[in-house]
Amino acid sequence: MGSIVWKALAAGSTVIATLVAGRVAEQIWKSTGQDDVNPEDPEAPVLQAVAYAALTGLLVAGLKTFATRKAAQYYENSAGHLPKGVLPKS
Repeated sequence: MGSIVWKALAAGSTVIATLVAGRVAEQIWKSTGQDDVNPEDPEAPVLQAVAYAALTGLLVAGLKTFATRKAAQYYENSAGHLPKGVLPKS
């Protein structure tokens, strides 16, 4: 396994994590009784837009980290070593 396989695993896990995080954020937002909000809309209330953006950012970063760690774990189990980009610097 090489760097191309690792790049594909990392990119795929990032895309999936981003999609899942967006859907989870929407569900959490709706479950709190909040109206749909587009943070880019200048007519949207600022506090609501910032809160939605923060929720989405937190979920995307958290799920991306989790997915990338799982992809590295899978790579290590398959190849017998961690990918170059994940190896600790010495």
